[in-house]
Amino acid sequence: MLPVTPSFSLAGKRALVTGAGRGIGLALSAALAAAGAAVTLAARTADEIEAAAAAIRARGEQAEALVLDVQNTAAVTAALNARPAFDVFVNNAGTNRPMPFTDVSEADYDAVLGLNLRAAFFAAQTVAKGMIAAGRGGAIIHISSQMGHVGGEGRSLYCASKFALEGLNKAMALDLAPHGIRSNTLCPTFIETPMTAPFLADPAFRARVLGNIKLGRLGTVEDLMGAVVFLASDAAALMTGTSLLIDGGWTAV
Repeated sequence: MLPVTPSFSLAGKRALVTGAGRGIGLALSAALAAAGAAVTLAARTADEIEAAAAAIRARGEQAEALVLDVQNTAAVTAALNARPAFDVFVNNAGTNRPMPFTDVSEADYDAVLGLNLRAAFFAAQTVAKGMIAAGRGGAIIHISSQMGHVGGEGRSLYCASKFALEGLNKAMALDLAPHGIRSNTLCPTFIETPMTAPFLADPAFRARVLGNIKLGRLGTVEDLMGAVVFLASDAAALMTGTSLLIDGGWTAV
C-alpha cells in the first residue's frame, strides 16, 4: 500500500485571523476559507473586515467579521471567550516605524512592541487557553518576518519585536505540545501591501531590497497563502516551534 498524503483540507475547522482587513491578513483569511475553514476576521476597522467577510461568503465560503483592537487585552479575552474555541489562530496584527536606532522614542518603542509583541503574546495566550479547554489540539501561526532572523538598517524596533516573537514561538511550542497544539512562525520578505507601499515607493530603497532577494522580485500576498494553509493543516502535523521563511533567498547568505 502506498502512503496517503495528509490532507490540506481545513473543513470543519474554526480559524481566527487578526489584522485581517487588508494586506497579508486579508489574503491569509481568504486562503483559510478556501481550504474549508470557517474564518473570523478580526481588526479595528469595521468596514474593511465586514467587506472582506462578505466577499468570502459571496464565493460560498464561511466568514464573519469581528471588530476588535488586539491591544485591548480585556476586550480580546471577552470577545474570544464568548465564542467557541478556534482550531487555527493566525497572529498577524502588526506595525512598523522604520527609523535610525538613535531616533527611536519611548512612544515609538511602545507602539511597535506593544502591538507586535505584547498584543500578540496575550492574544495567543487567550486562544491557546480556549484550545486547551476544547481538547482538540490546534495550530497557532505567528506572522513574523525575515527580520526576525537578520538585522536591517532602520529596523531596530521591528527586528526587536520579531526576534522576540521567534523566541516566544519556540517557548510556546514546548508549553503547548502536551495539549496537541502546534506553534510556528511564517516569515516573509518584503511583500507588496498597503503597509510597505510608502517604503517601496522610494526607488533607492526598493533597489536595495531587490538586491537582497535572490529570486529577484518582491513578494506578493499570494506567495504566503499556500504556506498558511500548510501550517494550519494535518500536512504540518509534526511541525512545531520552528519557522517557515518565504524570503526569496534573503537569509540564505
